[in-house]
Amino acid sequence: MPSLINPAQKHYSTYIALFVLAAVFLLIAIRQVGTYNLKIWQIMLFGALAVILTGQISPSDALGAINPDVMVFLFGMFIVGEALVKSGYLYTISFRFFSHARSPDQIIFFILFGIGLLSALLMNDTLAIIGTPMVIGLAVKFRISSKLVLQTLAIAITTGSVMSPIGNPQNLLITVNSGMQYPFVSFAIYLLPPTIISLGIAFLVLRFFFKRDFSARALTHEETPSYDPIKALPVKCSLAILLFLTALNIVESLSRGSLLVPIPLIAVFAAVPVIFFSSQRVDLIRNINWYTLVFFAAMFVLMESVWQTGFFKSFVSGPEFTSISSILIASVIISQFISNVPFVALFQPIILLSGGTTSQMMALAAGSTVAGNLTILGAASTVIIIQNAEKQGETLTFFEFARVGIPLTILQILVYWLWMLLLPF
Repeated sequence: MPSLINPAQKHYSTYIALFVLAAVFLLIAIRQVGTYNLKIWQIMLFGALAVILTGQISPSDALGAINPDVMVFLFGMFIVGEALVKSGYLYTISFRFFSHARSPDQIIFFILFGIGLLSALLMNDTLAIIGTPMVIGLAVKFRISSKLVLQTLAIAITTGSVMSPIGNPQNLLITVNSGMQYPFVSFAIYLLPPTIISLGIAFLVLRFFFKRDFSARALTHEETPSYDPIKALPVKCSLAILLFLTALNIVESLSRGSLLVPIPLIAVFAAVPVIFFSSQRVDLIRNINWYTLVFFAAMFVLMESVWQTGFFKSFVSGPEFTSISSILIASVIISQFISNVPFVALFQPIILLSGGTTSQMMALAAGSTVAGNLTILGAASTVIIIQNAEKQGETLTFFEFARVGIPLTILQILVYWLWMLLLPF
């Protein structure tokens, strides 16, 4: 029996997921429907429900698309982050870290380079969770623009994570799937110098766009904030576990080129002291940012639906996309639409089939990560920052982020491209 669906309708149906993705981008950009102010997680949930209800992805595929490693990692780190805030210990850490800053300019500099360098050692999403209440606290205390500190934090985390194989999920994926030996050495040679330069460029770009908010006025640091040592003890144990297991992974990676403890398990182990020994465990679990977990689950569903259309696969299937410049450009652009981790999963096999040189792998790591500086949706860590900020009554809109992010990303990509051209191998 002949099909009653004409070819034009079938072709249109195939790309419903792309129309939904475009609508999600538009709504996140404007965040306003009539008098109703939409949240990012609500928009992404709408997108996921739309592709499921229109049959663009089956319920079983939608469920399978949700990455349990990411969800477990975020859940564990949200618990640790909430415990840090509730115990007051986060503000003690913040005071000790920023007490040497003598002006708002130096606060921004410390966020960029301090948190940027830390993000190379701790997974970037970890610092997004912990860092958001920290920088908002600094903004309130020292009368600095909350938008400036939020964007600085996002840029620091994204840019700093470029230079390490464990700085973010996509770098970890590249390291594991390419069979790279001594990945910390390769990342240091190819990506450490341009990343430090890129952080310096970020400081200058932020100073240009937020010139009214930069100031040399002297800051007064009060005494170290007090905290309840009993309430803080479980979270101190959590931080010790987090740092110890991360250090084990770094040593294992340097010696054998692999990770000893899976990243999600680090978050689980770090959350155990808080869950079992904190007197506030029920309130902590109730108050973690559940909306961000909804956002990520919905994002996985929508991105999988878009992936299944094959639309973006056609853009990266030819040999012309294996040069350093094309890898960098394609990574930045396409990562905005299907997220950087799915993009790396798509693009890395193509590069490996073409020879898979270390420089190509490093270009893929740099481009897919720096893509997070372009728009809000370019990096999961940025979404976490904005969702957590909105929980505290602060936000950064799509256009506010992009006006800084677009020129910054162009400059940073040029730095990585030029550095790789200058390398003699």
